[in-house]
Amino acid sequence: MQTVQPSALPRAAYPEEVGVSSLDIAAYIKDLQDSGIEAHSIMILREGKVAFETWRAPYTPDMPHAMYSVSKSITSIAAGFAVEEGFFAPQTKVLDIFPEYRTEGYDKKLEKITVRHLLNMTAGKDVSLLADKSKGSWQKQFLDSKWYADPDDGEWRYISECSYMVCACIKRTTGMSVLSFLTPRLFEPLGFGRVPFWEVDSEGIEAGGWGIYMTTEELAKIALCMLNNGVFEGKQVIPARWVAEATRKQANPERYSEIDNRAGYGYFFWHNGIVPNSFRMDGMFSQFAVCFKDYNAVLVVTSCEIEEQKSRDCIWRHFPAAFLPAPQSDKNYQKNREQLVLEPLPELHAMPHSTLEQTIAGREISFKKPALLNSVNFPVSMLPLASVYMSADRAGNIDKVSFRFEEDVCYMTWSEGEATNTIACGMDGSPRHSHIHLAGIDYTARCSAAWESENSLAIWFRPMESVCQRRWTFVFAENGTVQAIPRSMPSIKTMVKYLCDSMDDFIDSKAVSNAAKTAAMKMYGIVEPIHKGKFTDTDSPEE
Repeated sequence: MQTVQPSALPRAAYPEEVGVSSLDIAAYIKDLQDSGIEAHSIMILREGKVAFETWRAPYTPDMPHAMYSVSKSITSIAAGFAVEEGFFAPQTKVLDIFPEYRTEGYDKKLEKITVRHLLNMTAGKDVSLLADKSKGSWQKQFLDSKWYADPDDGEWRYISECSYMVCACIKRTTGMSVLSFLTPRLFEPLGFGRVPFWEVDSEGIEAGGWGIYMTTEELAKIALCMLNNGVFEGKQVIPARWVAEATRKQANPERYSEIDNRAGYGYFFWHNGIVPNSFRMDGMFSQFAVCFKDYNAVLVVTSCEIEEQKSRDCIWRHFPAAFLPAPQSDKNYQKNREQLVLEPLPELHAMPHSTLEQTIAGREISFKKPALLNSVNFPVSMLPLASVYMSADRAGNIDKVSFRFEEDVCYMTWSEGEATNTIACGMDGSPRHSHIHLAGIDYTARCSAAWESENSLAIWFRPMESVCQRRWTFVFAENGTVQAIPRSMPSIKTMVKYLCDSMDDFIDSKAVSNAAKTAAMKMYGIVEPIHKGKFTDTDSPEE
């Protein structure tokens, strides 16, 4: 597919024109900010039109955004086309698609797993969250993983690799990548104008359960099509029978304590516990596309908030109440326009330059690899952990770091494996943008730099297509040694705490769950260690 100008959804002149309350939108935005929820974009559709949209600077409408598990819903749609066209059926056995796994002495329970078991996550296979995606076959990793239940039991468990296996089934039966398969069937009819990026395994198979990057409007188009039973601009795009099957309750996620996660699960679509007759596409860090069928409305939110129920509760406090029974004048919209914006994200402020700039400029710094993390193949990357922990290419082990300074810009060059990148970091309070390629993905890096003290240089690095920010501090000692201190926003401690709070939903044994929580809370201090380095043109020993 050649890149063409994407077609835009129709816009209402103001929210009330299609029955959406500006007062409620303003209250929702204030609630997000008061709750500390870092929303990146909001788009509200009603009656087929965009009623409201906003982006938090520096995020923009044309910038693809990491969608995490929203990818699963796109995988479901791809499966729907495959079923409709006869490539396989929900009841097709996975081993009929991959007969090479029927080896001597293979586990006979594998014969029971069907495509439907994958789609509603009742396959019974439990792939570890720490499974190394940079090694081996992901299919074998799934099929060789331990059983948590017999597929006949219908016991639901959220295993992202189920979605990957659906992508593998599509690739095997159609002979096409999922993106190639979807392009004429979904992306072109919806007027995307481009093919989204989707992370793949070593065989070129899309990750399925994660890894797709889309703009807010692209996601809104898919959600609108699903809301309208697969119809977009008067044409049947997604098979209507599949929309009905994928969004009806197919499994009971009873393990969860959160009301929205217990309401019901379809084929990679969620029911909502608070709002009847609604469903959602849902991704980590609060990426949502919520379809309100009774109100002919869609809400799309992209975010960086790890506590997803917190984000959903914020939505339910204002929606569907914001949907009015009839259109209204623009009086409230004109009165409240200034409240209908998201505050920009914080940036580094301009600070005095350091005399060290002349001393360190152009000199290369070599860093020692953190032994413990490398022993488990989890090296620290310039990218935030949330960007690479499920990737086939984790990058990591920053090395060969050098800095170059101009009046208002610091240029940082570094290597990770075979990749070398240079970023421009604004030192005048205005971040700069640079193109980088890292961990197999193209990013737009938004970067700032500031001297926190005479010998301590802060680098704020935000890969715009992702959700998080990496903050490095480089401390230069008089003996030629350098310490690089990585931090993430949100912090690893915050993410680990959320993981601990949800462990009881995944681990049956209370004793095992408590032990895992204790180990996890110790982990956050390990996964971001201080990196020790030295200038390569000096013989100074490392501290």
